[in-house]
Amino acid sequence: MTKSAERESRPAHRTPDDIDIRPLASRADYDACVALQELTWGVGFNERVPPGILKLSQRLGGVASGAFDTGGELRGFVFGMSGLMDGRLAHWSDMLAVHPDARDRGIGEALKWHQRSRLLQVGVRMAHWTFDPLEARNAWLNFTRLGAVAREYVRNFYDASDSPLHQGLATDRLIVSWLLDSERVRCKAAEPGARHDPELETAPIVNPVTGDGRSPGIVALRRDLDEPVVRIAIPDNLQQLKREALEEAAAWQAVVREAFESYFASGYEVTDLLRGASGRSYVLRRRD
Repeated sequence: MTKSAERESRPAHRTPDDIDIRPLASRADYDACVALQELTWGVGFNERVPPGILKLSQRLGGVASGAFDTGGELRGFVFGMSGLMDGRLAHWSDMLAVHPDARDRGIGEALKWHQRSRLLQVGVRMAHWTFDPLEARNAWLNFTRLGAVAREYVRNFYDASDSPLHQGLATDRLIVSWLLDSERVRCKAAEPGARHDPELETAPIVNPVTGDGRSPGIVALRRDLDEPVVRIAIPDNLQQLKREALEEAAAWQAVVREAFESYFASGYEVTDLLRGASGRSYVLRRRD
């Protein structure tokens, strides 16, 4: 057995004791999933996935699984579809949601590791999904906890979304790539955590922020950095900022968009998110 296989045979992540993660199986399961979608993104929102598609996706190598408590109530779910991308098997993870009453317990992360296990069983080695690059909580899960990377930024990916979560800003998204059987992901599966090289915190920030950390600085974007590692700052809490100062949130989006597009074009990729006293910032490394 290789060292990486030995590490993965002793997974450090775990599902909460009172939660059972399994594929959705009954009409009641599928209906509960639709209800949780509407609770999360708004009643009748235009990207809602109906019971029939949730069920059909499972027949085609997709994943539609839920996290159920001891009373059988759905506390969270993950959904995605599998198919061919550039001639290779791949999975697009379309949705992940946790009930507001069950958040901050590791259920979302446990659902993602369940998804990975299901995909590896059917021969899928790569998964992709999108998320708002200004959402620090999601970035922390995607990169620091799961070991995914990102190399592509898409402007207004979903056009006009009617979800209350997306109101006020364009639906700019990072495209996440999760190489399911890579050494990086196997290590995260075996030893999840937030250990960083302290030197990452000294990497230059390409979009300096003001002293209060709420809005982007007026200093011009630093486009000419040629360091092996750079950072892109983002706000601490996007939804709160949108409620209190939408113009500042729009300013953040504009400068972060410009920063990602510039450094992705120069050969960098996102590997981590740092959370410290100085705020939130992405870590971008130059690709080999």
